[in-house]
Amino acid sequence: MSRYAAVPWPWIGFFVALALLAQELVFKLAAGPNDLPLVAWRIAATTVGVASLALLILPDWRRSFLLGALVCAGLMGFALYAQYGLGLEPCPLCVLQRVAVIACGVVLLVGAIHNPGRVGSAIYSLVLVLFAAWGVATAGRHVWLQTLPPDQVPACGAGLSYMLETMPFMEVMATVFRGDGNCAVIEWRFLDLSMPGWTLVFFLTFAIVGVVLTRRG
Repeated sequence: MSRYAAVPWPWIGFFVALALLAQELVFKLAAGPNDLPLVAWRIAATTVGVASLALLILPDWRRSFLLGALVCAGLMGFALYAQYGLGLEPCPLCVLQRVAVIACGVVLLVGAIHNPGRVGSAIYSLVLVLFAAWGVATAGRHVWLQTLPPDQVPACGAGLSYMLETMPFMEVMATVFRGDGNCAVIEWRFLDLSMPGWTLVFFLTFAIVGVVLTRRG
């Protein structure tokens, strides 16, 4: 009896993501570009593809941490290019997402330099998951604001620097997380995803990879 070669499960996820993305035309015909279910579906499908690809190439712990740190550096590099090269000023929620990216990058870089054993690497991975969850919360909130109808978008608020000078820190964080009209503006897209949509994809990927690394023997 003939036997088929085993297919690593990340490949299955990768091809499933390609199939889901192929349905974009159908969903575009059924909903507007900023419809929340469509955006959520697109982010989920992209995350499956990116996370599956990451898991396919995932090397040992130390090189995984180093690769993740380089990805974070690339994300911050593009954020600075978008701000100073393209003239896209970050809103308060964008700033929180940058802090989350930097926090993930620092954890990954320290883990790569430290090169601990199994228990230490699992601890680094768990901390990465926690910071990635923070990023998921802020990026998810940002994406939700961008899908609101124009009449439901919050009014534009004060700048982050002004709030830090005049308000208690915890009140500033609560105000920033709620977002304002500036956060609802979409000034950049790639493959029909806005910038916070892509950061949400990467934060979800970091969380998934972090969970896998905590379970690695």
